[in-house]
Amino acid sequence: MEQKYFNLLVCPITKKPLKYHEDKQELWSLSAKLAFPIRDGIPIMLENEARQLTNLEVKS
Repeated sequence: MEQKYFNLLVCPITKKPLKYHEDKQELWSLSAKLAFPIRDGIPIMLENEARQLTNLEVKS
């Protein structure tokens, strides 16, 4: 999936913008403190599939 499409997505919980992290293949919701995985180019926007962001990651 191209970067421009990731910019259209919002957090399914807070409805706020996401940050794309290409190196980790994740979309980060700083407001929800969750990282949604991207598998085979498809964002998995399910809360139970997301991992909790660390305090260091949220501050970066």
